[in-house]
Amino acid sequence: MIGIVGFGRFGKLTAHFLSKDFKVWVHTRSQKEAQVKAIGAHIGDLERVCRQKILILCVPISNIYEMLNRISPYLKKGTVVVDVCSVKVAPIKWMTTLLPEFVSILPTHPMFGPDSAVNSLEGRKIVLCRGRIDPHVYAKIKTWLKEKKLMVIETTAEDHDRKIARSLCLTHFVGRTLAQLGIAELNIDTEGYNRLLHILEVVENDTWQLFEDMNRYNPHARKERIALMQAMQDVHERLES
Repeated sequence: MIGIVGFGRFGKLTAHFLSKDFKVWVHTRSQKEAQVKAIGAHIGDLERVCRQKILILCVPISNIYEMLNRISPYLKKGTVVVDVCSVKVAPIKWMTTLLPEFVSILPTHPMFGPDSAVNSLEGRKIVLCRGRIDPHVYAKIKTWLKEKKLMVIETTAEDHDRKIARSLCLTHFVGRTLAQLGIAELNIDTEGYNRLLHILEVVENDTWQLFEDMNRYNPHARKERIALMQAMQDVHERLES
């Protein structure tokens, strides 16, 4: 009933939770059949996975365009294609352009990952940007998400990318900068310093590709980075004076 393309950290998490309620088929290029079976899902080739009622693309943002071209010939009428990218304007444009009009499109951004939702989805946030989808189908999906105690946030792609450029891209930028600086645990520390270490720990568990993609494909990310660096320079100059 549900197909998942990609079995990285987030694809595995998605399959783990969905396989509790649905039959899940997974397509992955890597040799992970044992891991897929261990969580109650099934391995399938790309064509079989694409013929499920709901198809979730758990691939990097930079791979989405190519993947949409690959899956397009296999999709059947009424299939709901879901993306889970941390940017929304670009994937929506690509899905609308490349996928046949007889399939539905549901852009999402789950605001959690394997580190924060390893045991439960309760209280976690998921963003829905209502795309080209039947209202009844959309309502059923939203109801299921709420039954799982997820906090559903409905917004536009533009609003999402503008806000996520600060709440996610900027946080990851700070975390990567701290990693570059080489900060580590100290026996003489503060609560604030430990919070910085927590940011570092969270972002280092994600791939550099995710970090690069969220900055490259979010049209607001660069502006936020520049504003942060300018603010730091202003504070620095104030201290120097």
